[in-house]
Amino acid sequence: VLAGYPWDSEDKENVLVNNKCQCVTVTSKLVPSKENPEEEVLERNIRIIVPLKARENISDPLSPLRTTFVYRMTELCRKCDPVEIELGGEIHQAQQSTFCDEPETCYTYNRDKCYTSTLPFRYKGETRSIQAALTPASCYAD
Repeated sequence: VLAGYPWDSEDKENVLVNNKCQCVTVTSKLVPSKENPEEEVLERNIRIIVPLKARENISDPLSPLRTTFVYRMTELCRKCDPVEIELGGEIHQAQQSTFCDEPETCYTYNRDKCYTSTLPFRYKGETRSIQAALTPASCYAD
């Protein structure tokens, strides 16, 4: 993970990663070195919240409980939204990550995304499969 700092960021923690999908926040700040207090070193803090009762498939409330959680810095830091960069006087679209085709592993709901699940629905003696919103606030505008 690379870190860049504005000059006026005295005694401030900088958020490098805030991955709501995997419940991870990575921050860093410059602190005095223990060996040489005149020198500053970069201190990084990784905060991981393991969600209780997380499902293997978060869109399926009946899937088994997740017992293994895997965290890779490259996956946490990926940025797949294309950005425009200028090369040789021309504007090009570029992605900041190399593995954006792989699905993102989510251990909890990202409240900004709409998650649905197919559920059996019985009405007047007839059973149908319907889509139900698992995160209604992000699936419906109002």
